[in-house]
Amino acid sequence: MSDVRHVLVLPDRDAAEEVAGELADRFGVLEEPQLVRDALAGEDDAEDAQWLVVIEDAGSRLDPTALDAFAAAYEGWLEAPAEG
Repeated sequence: MSDVRHVLVLPDRDAAEEVAGELADRFGVLEEPQLVRDALAGEDDAEDAQWLVVIEDAGSRLDPTALDAFAAAYEGWLEAPAEG
């Protein structure tokens, strides 16, 4: 099994922080997720930024469908996984 990096896209920092905090309880994620501000192209206003929650998934053990549904509860989604 290869390692996968999952990227959850959230509408704002509060949602991203809440999702990051829930990952250990909901999915057993042991490594601290990385939060990344993703400014939308052409937007100068810092409020118009999405936030990414990056999860390193050693052994590809997380269910992408469950992660997508989890992010959707916070008005977000799961990007297609990137092989690591």
